[in-house]
Amino acid sequence: MAHTFQELVQKQRAADAAHATVEELRDAYGPPAERGMTGAQSGTYETALRAWRDLARDVQTAVSEYAKETGRARPEIEAEVARAAAEPEDA
Repeated sequence: MAHTFQELVQKQRAADAAHATVEELRDAYGPPAERGMTGAQSGTYETALRAWRDLARDVQTAVSEYAKETGRARPEIEAEVARAAAEPEDA
């Protein structure tokens, strides 16, 4: 599947947002291994963690495909995507 650079940036932003959610839950509930979470908390945390991992995997796959399609180095594209994703969307 062909991806545009902007699609890669949007995928990275989604993965970054999901990661932020996981971090917020970890801050609110405490580290999973150190404190017993309630069943609801555990379910919420696990769902957020799974979503982040899925989105991060999707970004990695899309970046690999984009690198292959464009003939560019994957690390170079990853760095460009990370920089662009960190900028405000309207920039």
